[in-house]
Amino acid sequence: MKLTPSPFAPARFPDLPVVKGVRATTGSRGFYAARGMTRDDVFLFSFEEGTHCAGVYTLSHTASADVIWCREALKSGAGKARALIANSGNSNAFTGAKGVLKNEATLKALTETLGVEKQECFLAATGVIGEPLPDPNYVGAFVPDLAGKLSAPDWEAAARAFMTTDTFPKGAGLATKIDGVDVNLAGIAKGSGMIAPNMATMLAYVFTDAAIAPDLLQGLLEEVTNQTFNNITVDGDTSTSDTLMVFATGANGMAEIATRDDPRFAEFASALKQVCLDLSHLIVKDGEGASKFVTITVEGAVSETSAKVVACSIANSPLIKTAMAAGDANWGRIVMAVGKSLEPIDMDQLAIWFDDVQVASAGGRMPDYSEAAAGGVFAQPEFTIRVHLGVGEASATVWTCDLTHGYVDINGAYRT
Repeated sequence: MKLTPSPFAPARFPDLPVVKGVRATTGSRGFYAARGMTRDDVFLFSFEEGTHCAGVYTLSHTASADVIWCREALKSGAGKARALIANSGNSNAFTGAKGVLKNEATLKALTETLGVEKQECFLAATGVIGEPLPDPNYVGAFVPDLAGKLSAPDWEAAARAFMTTDTFPKGAGLATKIDGVDVNLAGIAKGSGMIAPNMATMLAYVFTDAAIAPDLLQGLLEEVTNQTFNNITVDGDTSTSDTLMVFATGANGMAEIATRDDPRFAEFASALKQVCLDLSHLIVKDGEGASKFVTITVEGAVSETSAKVVACSIANSPLIKTAMAAGDANWGRIVMAVGKSLEPIDMDQLAIWFDDVQVASAGGRMPDYSEAAAGGVFAQPEFTIRVHLGVGEASATVWTCDLTHGYVDINGAYRT
């Protein structure tokens, strides 16, 4: 399947900072050989002793064997991490006992090769659902080769290795100083379709040399996720493999951030949120077949949760997404999506804007409504839809893309 690059693809992969305490490598295990492709499809990361981690995973009831293992390891290992391995081309989801055997073989290879504890090793897989690997040790057998090549991370190579229908590798990073100490963050993500995270086939990893207690990091990651990755949608489908993890090596020498009262906590939280926000936006901008990047903000709601439900109702509507693709500023479809959400609204106060162009006010069309002005906004590659519900003070923002023929072409040929 030949993919057309996203119109939002950056000219080049960003220069990500060096993160102390992290080594990585990539390689080709042959997951795409049957499709006539030769490409790296596995990455391995190793972390210095003392690395802490946090993770959020799909809430899908058909979660992959890898996600199930990561949940267990995060708990049993008390937030310690020494290794991460991921493959593309096969999601190891809905593979039953064979999927568990694949994980056991991979974990055995990691513990023996790297000399680390099993519960400090994390796994991920992305790709086709329901296809067991031909050999449980298919990935595990490759671990010694990968381990022999571990070195300073090539972030772009790692970002490419777990791509599936992505049209460009996704990376974001930030270098800052916290209390006079250099703190670096580097993140990579993959995802293009099956994106409506509920914790999209989405995997994302952020690495930092900051020192932060694992329980504190876990709570922070959950908060950041609900402000970033859980507020994006491409097609409304939640993956069996959704994973977001942060690995904090503490290798920059800073004293550990152990409480929220520590003034350094807010600075680190801001940096982590920025990297996660950048990565989540890149996923939407590479949505399968996408030609528009759209911000949807709902205001005047009774609660933030209610505002998000309405925003997602708009973002996931096929009628609205196809109108976006065609540049048709059909604001009546926004009214439809608001109503079908079944959330509290005051219809007589409902107002709608496309960027700064107000198209509806006080429950009706603007007296000076201009189809040309509204259509001009929808013709842009990036724009904002803003809705005021008139029943409260809460708001939420969701990011999405349009739905084009490209989405059908990609998913119609996904397994071929």
